[in-house]
Amino acid sequence: MKNTYMINNYKNIANKFCEDGNFIKAINFYNKAYDLEGGSEDIDLLLDMALAYDDMENYDFAKQKYEEVLRIDKNEARAYFGLGVLYDNKEDYITSIDYYKKAVEIDDKYDRAYFFLASAYDEIEESEYAMENYKKAIELNPDDFWAYTNLGSLYEEMNENELAYEMTKEALGIISNHFTALFNMGVILKKLGRENESIKYYEMCIKRDKENPYSYLNLSIIYKGQKKYKKAKEIISEGIKNSPETSVLYYNRACFYVKLGMDELALKDLIKAVELSEKLLEYAKEDEELAPIRELKAYKVMFE
Repeated sequence: MKNTYMINNYKNIANKFCEDGNFIKAINFYNKAYDLEGGSEDIDLLLDMALAYDDMENYDFAKQKYEEVLRIDKNEARAYFGLGVLYDNKEDYITSIDYYKKAVEIDDKYDRAYFFLASAYDEIEESEYAMENYKKAIELNPDDFWAYTNLGSLYEEMNENELAYEMTKEALGIISNHFTALFNMGVILKKLGRENESIKYYEMCIKRDKENPYSYLNLSIIYKGQKKYKKAKEIISEGIKNSPETSVLYYNRACFYVKLGMDELALKDLIKAVELSEKLLEYAKEDEELAPIRELKAYKVMFE
């Protein structure tokens, strides 16, 4: 009885240190609990220790603790899940998939295991399996924002844009102002031909994160497609102000300047884009939109 009280007391102290991000002190108290009689057989303690080691990126010790759990109970799904996460962190997705599958074989209601299994399949581009497991995660946890978001992204990649819209709409019903879901909705609505709605979502993205360059880029390209070159240039210029080291913003503004007949400014932006990313030069040499500035003497001096 006394040992149980002391083990729990040390665990509670350690858990508090973990909450504060002080994992070294947490491990110190976990070890005090572990060294007491019965501590090394306490599965919850071992799992807590493994998680703390994982947070410290000490994956070998974390693995050791998960394996200790499995020696006590070979059917402990949380240990298999934890091992899966460790191999996920090492980007060994094939091994992580094996562990996640073992976890859901033991506990078919383990929604986080299904989610991580889906994510691992996504990483190795096994989209059908990823989708199947995201759906299972949603079935078990209908408020899983990231499962809806990731499933929507997969549908969008497959050009199943109506389904992508429905999944992303569900995600935004859970977290209405999350940048990733707002951005994804902008992409999807543009593909569905609903440009005015897409514009609104990109504008919301910019309000949420003024430093993300791709909201400005995608929004400006919509205006370019509408032949509103001045508006496109204004949007992308705002992006450059907030994200001044993003090469594609300068490159695309160069294209807009060409459309506006401002070739000298276009060349200036192209030079800046190439300074930031040399690979853009080869693309620029073939880009018909930039053909007018390739005739400029300054272009030939700089690039030929």
